Amino acid sequence: MRIAVVGAGGVGGYFGGRLAQADHDVTFVARGEHLKAMLQEGLRVESINGDFAVSSVQATDNPDDIGAVDLVIIGVKAWQIAETAARLSPMLGLDTLVLPLQNGLEASSQLAAALGPQSVLGGLCAIYSFITAPGCVRHMGIDPSVTFGALQLSQAGRLAEVQAALRQAGITANIASDIRVPLWEKFLVLRWGVVGAVSRVPAGVLRRLPQARDMIDQASHEVLAVAKTQGIDMPADALPRSSALLNSLPAGATTSLQRDVMEGRPSELDAQAGALVRLGEQVGVATPLHAFIYHSLLPMEMQARGEIGGAN
Repeated sequence: MRIAVVGAGGVGGYFGGRLAQADHDVTFVARGEHLKAMLQEGLRVESINGDFAVSSVQATDNPDDIGAVDLVIIGVKAWQIAETAARLSPMLGLDTLVLPLQNGLEASSQLAAALGPQSVLGGLCAIYSFITAPGCVRHMGIDPSVTFGALQLSQAGRLAEVQAALRQAGITANIASDIRVPLWEKFLVLRWGVVGAVSRVPAGVLRRLPQARDMIDQASHEVLAVAKTQGIDMPADALPRSSALLNSLPAGATTSLQRDVMEGRPSELDAQAGALVRLGEQVGVATPLHAFIYHSLLPMEMQARGEIGGAN
């Protein structure tokens, strides 16, 4: 399968690396020192499931160099979707599928609005991974998996092809009959990262401190309340499984949202907290904890994006 991976960070680097290792024709769209290192030295992945390397990497910062592919995997941050969508057209043929793996609920709809609904799948991934140095990705936790589903009936016949390519690469790949359900399930899981972003402590502290666990529980119930208004049939064990995942993480684990907020970089605050506040307002469901976290961190987010100055 001919595959373009847009964004070669913790998500794109890991899954794209596995696909390249399995002899799929993979080209990464990356930038800066990470791109330079991959082209010169290859891609290294340090993984709890076994380290591996792709010695000869196809990568570019210009999608025009790639041409039409069978599958585009979107591995950028949620806040980069609009910018990314504007650059995808050179890679899109008549039968190209676009698979977003962002946190949050809105990536697929944003891509479909920009590209047309016929090519965009719904999707998400599970993995705890990040760039540790140019050309190197570290997978530290969670058994990696990709879950995806059709948003248009015309896409259904090609899902098995995507699943086969992922499984050939040793990636757990699940096809969802209603992709909205696993998207909301992951959204629920990410509440520990939202609470972690404002408290600035890792998973070990969040699960040990009763007050922090109470905040996670409140945030989770707000998610479930809004999901219900969207007609999402959440599994009865969604909340216990979310708690079990938090308990299984390394004590020092943090989410990309936490790390970006703490290091003063643009983050997925809007996609992970702001989105629920907006949906709650639309359907008349109160989300006071999410509103507090979102509004508390918004000035820092605006500073990180250069929208306000530090003293203005």
